[in-house]
Amino acid sequence: MPQKPDLPNPKPESRRVGYAIVGIGKLTADELIPAARTSENSYVAALVTSEEDKGEAFARAFDLSDRDVYTYDQFEELADREDVQAVYIVLPNSLHREYVERAAKMGKHVLCEKPLGMNADDARQIVAACKKARVKLMTAYRCQYTPEHWAARDAVQGGRLGKVKLLDSIHTQVETDATAWRMKQDLAGGGPLPDVGIYSVNIMRFVLGTEPEWVFAALHQPKSDPRFREVEESVAFTLGFPGGIMATGLTSYGAAKTTTLRVLGEDGSLLMDPAFPYDGLKLQLTDEAGTHQPSFPEYDQFTQEFNHFSRCILEGGTPWTPGEEGVADHVVMDALYESARTGKVVPLKSSRKKDASRGPDKPQLPGR
Repeated sequence: MPQKPDLPNPKPESRRVGYAIVGIGKLTADELIPAARTSENSYVAALVTSEEDKGEAFARAFDLSDRDVYTYDQFEELADREDVQAVYIVLPNSLHREYVERAAKMGKHVLCEKPLGMNADDARQIVAACKKARVKLMTAYRCQYTPEHWAARDAVQGGRLGKVKLLDSIHTQVETDATAWRMKQDLAGGGPLPDVGIYSVNIMRFVLGTEPEWVFAALHQPKSDPRFREVEESVAFTLGFPGGIMATGLTSYGAAKTTTLRVLGEDGSLLMDPAFPYDGLKLQLTDEAGTHQPSFPEYDQFTQEFNHFSRCILEGGTPWTPGEEGVADHVVMDALYESARTGKVVPLKSSRKKDASRGPDKPQLPGR
């Protein structure tokens, strides 16, 4: 059980957005509830879980009552909760669409963990359901809400590195539990690619602001290993962006924890190492002036997400990472799996519009 923060938000709940968090695993316990309690405009109003006893224990720890705990079968009862304006879905990937659609029918705005769905078609249906219900949908891409990643994007798009030529990114970790849901194809939709490799795909698209024109990939799946009977162990991939920019990525459930992003231009380079953890991000820039590491104020990535989405709800804005951004990553990942299956380069229809899948309302960043 996580410890209650010492300084919960002093603003009255009437001036903040109330969330029902759907799924109370480790991410919810360690990151989401503490982040919402210290958000400037958000708070946790309800919990949805399959484990009532666990939910009630969480409720008591975070100033909620047993009446604020719902089972999955009771999910629609949230329709009568006027203090619940939004839901945050933290469930296995295969359940995202069902719970987004159920939330949308209740008129609740939706913040959904990545990946948005199981594939591009699934994600498109999620977007369509929210549009039909006229509710806001945000894909929880926390790395697009950090000052470090925005500084990397500014360096790339502002010409600080000169003409960009190459990018590479690694996101690997060792998974030991063969019974975990992320190791099941019908629950996860794939192995490390939609779980951790998606960070590399997403942030390379983000820093460039453009979409790949083609992809190529290969994967390794040692079926003799009980962990990988259903999903791949490792994927190596290349994305071809407009202007001849080439980006390579490595992701795996069988290699030591590594998270990096590197961008190489004609006049300079940048390195993020680590690039994707919840905290401790490091950015190093090398240009004509030499090599230096910029500093940034302390912040919490999940608080940033809550702040941005709640601001959009309260002020009528469109999230920076809407459902369309989730769809865009699925389009790339679907093509990567097709390439790995066929051994061929897979062409993509690349939008020429900068940030075509992102919303107009940029996040407010610490220190900016």
